Amino acid sequence: MLLIPAIDLKEGRCVRLKQGLMDQATVFSDNPAETALYWFKQGARRLHLVDLDGAFAGKPQNLEAVGSILQQVAKEIPVQLGGGIRDLHTIEKYLDLGLTDVIIGTAAVNNPEFVRQACREFAGRIIVGLDAKDGMAAINGWATVTPHHVADLGKRFEDDGVNSIIYTDIGRDGMMSGVNIEATVKLAEAVRIPVIASGGLTGLDDIRALCAVEKSGVAGAITGRAIYEGSIDFAEAQKLADALAGQ
Repeated sequence: MLLIPAIDLKEGRCVRLKQGLMDQATVFSDNPAETALYWFKQGARRLHLVDLDGAFAGKPQNLEAVGSILQQVAKEIPVQLGGGIRDLHTIEKYLDLGLTDVIIGTAAVNNPEFVRQACREFAGRIIVGLDAKDGMAAINGWATVTPHHVADLGKRFEDDGVNSIIYTDIGRDGMMSGVNIEATVKLAEAVRIPVIASGGLTGLDDIRALCAVEKSGVAGAITGRAIYEGSIDFAEAQKLADALAGQ
């Protein structure tokens, strides 16, 4: 089970939101590059970046911060990013900058053909981010809930060459209320590609619960507020996940 620290970027700073609300942001660092280096030194094997401003604007808004992060850690560990990715040119720009993978969220729901094109053009480097409230996909920085069920969307994309799906329960994201294990497993069992859990990770019990369902296809978990506020020690959590691997 791979644990992935999240660095959410808003106006060049590292923040965390509650339930995706931009006016519910807590600033954790004014230097995202230093934050990225810190998590690498704590044993992170991958980083998850989100351009929050980009998610609402529909185009990159934190390129300077992303570039500084990549300068610090891209030669050491993979870095993935989502938020505001709506066209092939943006994907190419980000990959040239040093990102390992890009995450297509809103555009995947609004324009499935874009995902197919991206997978053909940038094979093996496309992740789809499916954010949900009560099982229904949310888009536009979580501002709009659609009538599409995430499991149906996941099935649609698995044959396009997407390398994994990040599933976020926005009702729990940033709320420190525990991972929605049932919903995450349901999606993982519905598709053949790995699912990364996101939203609500609170403590080591969540790590144990996720490791217990790893064989269902839940390959990792993104963690944010818990590691910033200290309810989870990241190094300890990854050590526990490693120890539980395969059990």
